[in-house]
Amino acid sequence: MFSVISTKGRSGGLKAMLCLGAGFTALTALSAPAMAQEETQDESRTLQTVTITATKREQTLQDVPIAVSVVDDTTIKRAVIVDLNDLQSIIPSLSVGQLQSSANTNFVIRGFGNGANNAGIEPSVGVFIDGVYRSRSGSQISDLPNIERVEVLRGPQSTLFGKNASAGVISVVTKKPQYEFGGVVDATVSNFNGYRLNGYVTGPLAENLAGAIGATYNKRDGYVEDLGFGPDQNERNRYGIRGDLLFEPNENMSFRLMADYDTIDEVCCAAGNVVNGPTGAIVQALGGNLVAEDPFSYDVYYNYGSTNKIDNSGVSFQADIDLGEVQLTSITAYRKSELDTNQDSDFTSADLIGRNSNLTNIETFTQEFRASSTGNGPVDWMLGAFFFDETVEIENDFRYGADFRGYANVLSAGALNTVEFILGGAPAVGNLFAQDGQGLAEEFGQDNTATSLFGTIDYHVNDRATVTLGINYTDDEKDAYGRITNTDAFSALDLVALGVAAGVPQSVANNPTFNPFLALRPLQFLPPFLAFPNAVEDGHTHDNDLTYTARLAFDLTDNVNTYVSYATGFKATSWNLSRDSRPFPADFIPGSPAGLPAPASSPIRTAGLALPNLTTGTRFAGPEEAAVLEAGIKAQFDRVAINLALFDQTISGFQSNVFTGTGFALANAGKQSNSGVELDLTWTPIDPLLLSFAGTFQDPLYDSFPNSASGDISGQVPSGIPETTTSTAATYFFGLRGMDAFVRADWQYESPVAYFDSPTNQALIGIERETSLINASAGFETENGLAVTLWARNIADEQYVTVAFPSVAQAGSISGYPSQPRTFGVTVRKRF
Repeated sequence: MFSVISTKGRSGGLKAMLCLGAGFTALTALSAPAMAQEETQDESRTLQTVTITATKREQTLQDVPIAVSVVDDTTIKRAVIVDLNDLQSIIPSLSVGQLQSSANTNFVIRGFGNGANNAGIEPSVGVFIDGVYRSRSGSQISDLPNIERVEVLRGPQSTLFGKNASAGVISVVTKKPQYEFGGVVDATVSNFNGYRLNGYVTGPLAENLAGAIGATYNKRDGYVEDLGFGPDQNERNRYGIRGDLLFEPNENMSFRLMADYDTIDEVCCAAGNVVNGPTGAIVQALGGNLVAEDPFSYDVYYNYGSTNKIDNSGVSFQADIDLGEVQLTSITAYRKSELDTNQDSDFTSADLIGRNSNLTNIETFTQEFRASSTGNGPVDWMLGAFFFDETVEIENDFRYGADFRGYANVLSAGALNTVEFILGGAPAVGNLFAQDGQGLAEEFGQDNTATSLFGTIDYHVNDRATVTLGINYTDDEKDAYGRITNTDAFSALDLVALGVAAGVPQSVANNPTFNPFLALRPLQFLPPFLAFPNAVEDGHTHDNDLTYTARLAFDLTDNVNTYVSYATGFKATSWNLSRDSRPFPADFIPGSPAGLPAPASSPIRTAGLALPNLTTGTRFAGPEEAAVLEAGIKAQFDRVAINLALFDQTISGFQSNVFTGTGFALANAGKQSNSGVELDLTWTPIDPLLLSFAGTFQDPLYDSFPNSASGDISGQVPSGIPETTTSTAATYFFGLRGMDAFVRADWQYESPVAYFDSPTNQALIGIERETSLINASAGFETENGLAVTLWARNIADEQYVTVAFPSVAQAGSISGYPSQPRTFGVTVRKRF
């Protein structure tokens, strides 16, 4: 059935979409009448009623006319899903990237997503927990006791979520407190000396008042051994607590107050050497070491352990009032995140990078109001407003280590000594440049306020057809700042002026053939930074956008629903809050005034703000604008349910943030697109056996990206986005001495994909990423609520590099994060 999917071009992929869609429509048209004769509507619709966050109304999964995947608490327990990283194993359209810390987790839906490595970049995939927006995504959901379900909404969702969802939404919903006493406690023991404890209790506190409290603790040794001077890497050490109060004075009013705190304090995340370039020999000559080109030895050489401490806390209050014809909802929330990270970023035991620390504080206030009709009459409507106020404060500290001087001198073939002698004589030799402790002390931040007004109208043409129109207006303002104290003397050196001082004529001082000092430019890793706001750059952006949704939903039968929709999305400007922030070319023309011809005038030079070696780049990336044309069909019968979606999605101005080896390049891609097919199939061939298959078959493309960090890559397939991703699972239920038992296995597959957009780096690594992961679990539960589950993830111990990147300040080398090895354990759970 899927062999027709072409991977050779967009035309082939679109033809495959049409063929698959036509074939499926014919299949349902033939099968639906016969099955409908045998069963009533109530009997055939076995899916539970779930609140689909994209429409913010209660609808069954079959009835909601959008592409959405829902994972309920039962599947979460049986598949042993403990964080959002595990969730991607059963939702093919979702990809989760874990980078150098737990604070750098990137969510991608249908190949679109960003937000890691720079707190100025908001994610394109919005994460909501109980209706509250998490502006910076953490990787864990294990601190949320008693999860009810996780919804993954695919495609732009800006009509109801504003600027936060240009690529999609992940919505986590927890269970409300109950008026009957109950709870659950579970304990897990796993390999790598791991153990996890969770407890949750709920019950009545007074008349019409119920409460719940839950706590989690997760501990595990690191599975990457540091053979150098630091502790083992990739451990687990996290805990959290969450309280929940539900007050319902009458059947028309409900108030819910939630407060939570969770913390992560663990050594993470290890990067191994994938390609050992020419600098590896220099590291070893300096007395350092590295495990060359063997990331799956799970051995590394570092000279100090990483710091990875994250504290999240927040409180939210939701009020729901039913006025008969109108339902009112208010959600007020305040959240705070404090991040403290530090890492041996050269990933060797040589003391090259002595410190690369980050302190980030983020405080977020959100307020949402909604008024919606209650479903009487041919028209349903919803009106709402959303207010967002956030402050980001960042302190970075980047310092050279004790071995960096020797490293830089070898790279320069001794030229550092020569330059020091020219500038300061014999006493300066060895004591001026690349010194231990030289580097950057950085301060960045921004204030962001945004307001969204939104509304939807559903017109029920008849019992089977509904037309939906939605609109959202978002206004976003940001005020950003950046300032750096730089003590790297060599990077501030004007090598053109040095050449002139050494006798090179001004007319050829810009020519490396005549000015040998210019060969040292690659060693100027930390050039002077122009602080902003300044006389030319005001540090302010103001964006607004109107997004909309138009959709037609039609029920072919009581069992088969179809829809076609067109939706747009928006994400506001993202500021480059990092040392890689540079003036735009329109504001500055680089060059040294010591050479000829002298650089042309520009606003920054005219204002007297020019600095030696100041280059251009971006202060911010402009807004993203997304659009998707989508058609879907959903069929639910007695033993089989099939959901099919065909999509053609684009993002203009995609905010790309690419690591180049010495920094990150933030830029807007002209246009990135993706078209494909998503399929979800659930089948019960016999009562004890449940089979499921989910697949995404897509055709991603950079339609236009002429100014990427890798040059013009227009027409190229984006790295990291597999053309085929599938998840297949089987669960068998049976009785065991009066107990309910099950056996489950799932297989996740991703087709080969490049690691880099850069052809040079991709040729250097020489491999593509392909994954094939098998997970399994088996367990039983007694009548009194005692359950035991045996589980294993990555049974075959599949090894692959999850993310690869140019090694820091080590040209020709590639580093990467190795996949997590096989894990297994036993979970004991008791309900009461």
